[in-house]
Amino acid sequence: MSERPASLIAVPEGYADWLKQLKIRIHSAQQRATLTVNRELVLLYWQIGQDILARQASQGWGAKVIERLAHDLRVAFPDMKGFSPRNLNYMRAFAQAWSDAEFVQAVLAQLPWYHQLALLDKLSNPEDRCWYAATAMEHHWSRNVLVMQIETRLRERSGNAITNFDERLPKPQSDLARESIKDPYRFDFLGLTQEAEEREIEHALVKHVTEFLLEMGAGFAFVGRQVLLDVGGEEFFIDLLFYHLKLRCYVVVELKAGKFKPEHLGQLGFYLTAIDRQLKAEHDQPTIGLLLCKSKNKVVAEYALGDKSQPMGVAEYRLIESLPAELQTSLPSIEQIESELGEAES
Repeated sequence: MSERPASLIAVPEGYADWLKQLKIRIHSAQQRATLTVNRELVLLYWQIGQDILARQASQGWGAKVIERLAHDLRVAFPDMKGFSPRNLNYMRAFAQAWSDAEFVQAVLAQLPWYHQLALLDKLSNPEDRCWYAATAMEHHWSRNVLVMQIETRLRERSGNAITNFDERLPKPQSDLARESIKDPYRFDFLGLTQEAEEREIEHALVKHVTEFLLEMGAGFAFVGRQVLLDVGGEEFFIDLLFYHLKLRCYVVVELKAGKFKPEHLGQLGFYLTAIDRQLKAEHDQPTIGLLLCKSKNKVVAEYALGDKSQPMGVAEYRLIESLPAELQTSLPSIEQIESELGEAES
């Protein structure tokens, strides 16, 4: 007698909820297993790199030993990838770049190997490497996002805007708010020239909202463009409105396709007041304002913010900007590295 198809078997009460819970547990177990494998692999590579460095230093072994080691390891472990001469050289460079075993175990071991290659190839400053590694882990960046953030100099731009947050917000809210704002913002992905008008920029930002939110940074949730405010029977429109999940507050962003002028902050302050009175909930923190302009005089912006009672910041944006010369190196791209490593293992 043939068995009935599973789809025809009666489902007992509570089965659907139990199945849902099982799926979640299985998925979580798969994720933990993947993370464990990655952690052990990265630690293994670091230890191999440490061994190569130590033996080359103490016994004077030359570079040729890496080729011999690659051959012998691939013979011993034919089913295991990662033992090409190029990858062994990366293990050596990896160990040389990171001498702090605790940081390797706590942070770097949480990132995939190709993230490590990006940190090695794109950055030479140890402090920059530490910052990008820790931030990539915190925000779960993909390798491509990590490379993009490095090439657009995220660390240099973070917390660089002119603000009055220290005077207008309590700690640690002020510190988090300051670090959440950049200067300048890079809108290269819009494909617009510097002559673009404000509405054209707004429209393009909304059209490319995924890239826009990535540039804004972790925590920003897009609420809307040209958000209507009814104040005393008159209509006003906010260029861009966000809610920041970590700061727990609304963020009003105003775009100015020109040079910063002190009077711009008056309009921004009006919008902050309106949002605080009309949208802000009891548990929300005070609304923050960000004025994005094509250019600014730093001293003028600092003076203009000096007497403002509401938390505001002023930053520039860039529509088209080529990569800095020092980043336009002859180093291979990450894609080329992956291709060559793959060919070496095949």
